[in-house]
Amino acid sequence: MAPKIMSLIILSVASAAVLVSAASPPFQERKAIVVLKGPGQVNGNVTFIQANRGGPVMITGVVSGLTEGPHGFHVHEKGDVSNGCISTGSHFNPQGNKHGGPNDETRHAGDLGNIQADNTGVAQFSFSDPLISLVGAHNILGRAVVVHADTDDMGRGGFTDSLTTGHAGSRVACGVIGILDPVTAWDKSAGHRSTTTSHVLLLTAVAAIASTLAANSL
Repeated sequence: MAPKIMSLIILSVASAAVLVSAASPPFQERKAIVVLKGPGQVNGNVTFIQANRGGPVMITGVVSGLTEGPHGFHVHEKGDVSNGCISTGSHFNPQGNKHGGPNDETRHAGDLGNIQADNTGVAQFSFSDPLISLVGAHNILGRAVVVHADTDDMGRGGFTDSLTTGHAGSRVACGVIGILDPVTAWDKSAGHRSTTTSHVLLLTAVAAIASTLAANSL
C-alpha cells in the first residue's frame, strides 16, 4: 500500500509543477508609441520597447522644431491633452519622490532627463531607462510624454521648482502613450491576481492531498 501512496504523492507534485509552469507564459516583447504635438512648431514621435518583464525600457525618438540645446523630457501622470499639455498633470511619480535625474537613486518614475536638440532644432535620441515599464506599477501606457522649453536641472538648480519640475520651463509638446505591438490583448500581469498567488494555491492543494494520502496510509 505504501508504494502506491508514494506514487500518488509524486504524481500530484508533478501535476502541480506542470500547472505552475503553464501559469507563467513567457513575456512577449511590448512596444508603445507616442506622437508629440505642441501649440507651435514642435512635433515628433517616441517609441518604447520592453523585451523582458522587469527589464529596462528602450526609448527611441526624434523631436523637431526645438531651440538648440537640452530640453526637459518627462512622462507625466495623466493621458489627458484635452486642454493642451497643461492637462497632463505632474510628473509620473507613484512613489512620491522628489524630482531628480534618470541616473539618481531618488527620482520620479517619469524623470527621463533631457533630450539634446542640434542647431537645426532636431533632437534624435536612443537610451534605456530601468524604472519606467510597460507592465506593473510603473506602467506608462495611457500616460503622457511632455517636452519642455528649457533644460531640466535634475533637481540641482536651487530654484523653487527644481525638486518638483527641474525648472524645465513651459510645455512645448506632448502626447499620450499608446500600444504599438502586439496588437492582441496583453496579459493581465498588472492589477490582477499574480501568478505567485496561483502558485501558492496550487502548492497548498498538493500539500493537502499529500497529507490526506499519508494519513490514510497509517
